Amino acid sequence: MRKTKQEVRTTLMGLAFASPWLIGFVLFVAYPIVASLYYSFTEFTGLDVTGFVGFGNYVHMISKDELFHKSLYNTLYYLSLAVPLGLVVALVLALLLNLKMREISFYRTCVYIPNIVPAFASSFIWLWMLNPEYGLVNLLLEKIGIWGPGWVSDPRWSKLSIVLMAQWGAGGSAMIFLAALQDVPRSLYEVADLDGASSWTKLRYITLPMISPVILFHVIMALFGAFQVFTPAYIMTSGGPANSTLFYVLYLYRNAFNYGKMGYASAMAWLLFLLALVTTLVVMKTSGRFVYYQGEER
Repeated sequence: MRKTKQEVRTTLMGLAFASPWLIGFVLFVAYPIVASLYYSFTEFTGLDVTGFVGFGNYVHMISKDELFHKSLYNTLYYLSLAVPLGLVVALVLALLLNLKMREISFYRTCVYIPNIVPAFASSFIWLWMLNPEYGLVNLLLEKIGIWGPGWVSDPRWSKLSIVLMAQWGAGGSAMIFLAALQDVPRSLYEVADLDGASSWTKLRYITLPMISPVILFHVIMALFGAFQVFTPAYIMTSGGPANSTLFYVLYLYRNAFNYGKMGYASAMAWLLFLLALVTTLVVMKTSGRFVYYQGEER
């Protein structure tokens, strides 16, 4: 069916108005993605391609690069702790902020404020708080008779320190959970009360199933964030001590901008994309077991 002149004119006008975004998307998103895929098969310094190596970057990365293995281990370690801990912390905060009490708006504001502090500034704040000699955390532990560890200066505690620091921004997720909690029908709780259900029973069989889509969203976004953890390690430890906080993206950054190995860094970026994609697909594939959508027939 042929379009009328007016329809063609309207379409062209719409494209003209959208052209700044379309041109920006092609130049700054689409082209860099395609170019990085090409460069991942080359020796690229950032200025010139010195040779085509095929899958050489990928083979070297997986079979010979010990720092790559170390960075992948550090990232998976961080992910395995930060994601579930962040979920629990955000959910507990949301449940507390959903209680009926005076000045609840003030408490909600206090919980959310750390989430808007730039990661750069937060890293410096926590670098001071976790200082083994005069940091606030060890001073508080000393008050109760506990000799605090070296935190970021100790390889045994450095990754855990950054995991704990990540909970600083749990307020943002808590606000999302809070909105979901307030959307749960009150009639379900009233019926449960009539049946004599305990608080734990209502949490397990009403609250969690009803907000499970939001939990799924949180888990996926947290996985993306964990795979890309960079700023705290870059500011606080620079990957140390003893490469204990050399996370994947930090090592990728070093290869690209410190060592001039843009081709190798592009290969790392694409492997990271595949890891994140596979992880997300697994989560989505298994989500049907625990995610409940209202109106969906089971």
